[in-house]
Amino acid sequence: MLSERMLKALNEQLNRELYSAYLYFAMAAYFEDMNLEGFASWMKAQAEEELGHALRFYNYIYERNGRVELSEIPKPPKEWESPVKAFEATYEHEKFISKSIHELAALAEEEKDYPTRAFLEWFINEQVEEEANVKRVLDQLKFAGDSPQVLLMLDRELGARAPKLPGILMAGE
Repeated sequence: MLSERMLKALNEQLNRELYSAYLYFAMAAYFEDMNLEGFASWMKAQAEEELGHALRFYNYIYERNGRVELSEIPKPPKEWESPVKAFEATYEHEKFISKSIHELAALAEEEKDYPTRAFLEWFINEQVEEEANVKRVLDQLKFAGDSPQVLLMLDRELGARAPKLPGILMAGE
């Protein structure tokens, strides 16, 4: 059974994951408005992944006889100065999520909640991958500078990462 402190912290993380999806959907809309469909597709896939993370927390809370408590999701920004600024915001957000997961793991250790600590191991590893993927795109965007040709090439490359539910998340399908 989860302690009250752990249950509260897990619910907070579930809600952070939902906000992450909301943020990435907002970024997808920003990129769609710029006709950068590859960037939009990448962000939709990212949003879908965050929804999956939220569902993992949701299911785990119930597996441990807890109660999910959803809170209001804050409105994300809808504009960024540039694709670079959008990916800088993404990178900062992923680092924030990593820090949150690390704090949860520390709480689980403090409370000697070994099942929760084991559950969080997947997220710890996942966040390493998340940060690296975003940083790679950010570095490429910075390298592109003001080159529209490189931006369009990167847009095509990022379009290869599509959401798994394309009929739902892709325009025109």
